Amino acid sequence: MKLAMLLVDNQARLGWVGDRWVVDLVALASRVWGEREEEHRLILGLGLDMILRADGVGALREAVHALDKAVGGLNYAHVRYPDVVFDRENAPLLHPLIAPSKIIGIGLNYKDHCEEQGVEPPDHPTVFAKFPSALQRPGGFIQWSRELTQQVDYEAELAVIIGRVARHVRASEAYYYVFGYTAANDVSARDIQFGDKQWVRGKSLDTFAPLGPWVVTQDEIGDPMNLAIRCRVNGEIRQESTTANMIFSVPELIEFLSRSFTLLPGDIILTGTPAGVGIFRDPPRLLQDGDRVEVEIEHIGTLTNTCREL
Repeated sequence: MKLAMLLVDNQARLGWVGDRWVVDLVALASRVWGEREEEHRLILGLGLDMILRADGVGALREAVHALDKAVGGLNYAHVRYPDVVFDRENAPLLHPLIAPSKIIGIGLNYKDHCEEQGVEPPDHPTVFAKFPSALQRPGGFIQWSRELTQQVDYEAELAVIIGRVARHVRASEAYYYVFGYTAANDVSARDIQFGDKQWVRGKSLDTFAPLGPWVVTQDEIGDPMNLAIRCRVNGEIRQESTTANMIFSVPELIEFLSRSFTLLPGDIILTGTPAGVGIFRDPPRLLQDGDRVEVEIEHIGTLTNTCREL
């Protein structure tokens, strides 16, 4: 499944993403079932965060399947219920996780990214935190004050969404704890990051964690370790690689992190970025007011945001 969060009538609603359409599942369930199928309607009315925290993934699948059957296929819901669907290109998307307990960043996880900055690859994952208040929706502005930072940079990353409480997990069992994947831009204020001698503040400015456009579930992705990943700025490719080039794989990261602290449903792991970031280019090519940044990951989609200097 591909699942999104939509902003409809000032409410966050769960959406199902099809080939061309994004279906407002809450509105469709109301139209199709009325007051019937109460259990299904209740689960669909929850946000993705709440469904994961309530261990409701199985109930969600049942509800989506029942609704798909009731309308003769969700991909065709627009034929009978055009008022509850949006074109994929114009859907009012929110970031798919509204309030995760943690956003965990991994630095230096691609060998070529280590090489471009002249450092040795680490012998264990480099971990930092990124505050949930930094989240930004697809299409929203990446914004900053020039008085605070003058070196804003992009980082295309695969984001892992945890689906079960995970503690002391073995790498061989790690995918059992993954709900799905999405695209992320680990936007970074380099002058703050390097000036502070640690990364949290420079990585956590408001709007510096664009996420989306939707979550693709683990079963649909299968092996996440061979996905094409790229970043474009104003249509120009700045980063182009594959997740196969990660130093530490998704299962290895989950094993390493869960040894130290509990991973909760809805937690987000940003798995690192490949070479091509702006600060290490010669000369540096950092983000400017009005730039359009796209993070594209194979089998997931494209996360697009525009820069705005305040």
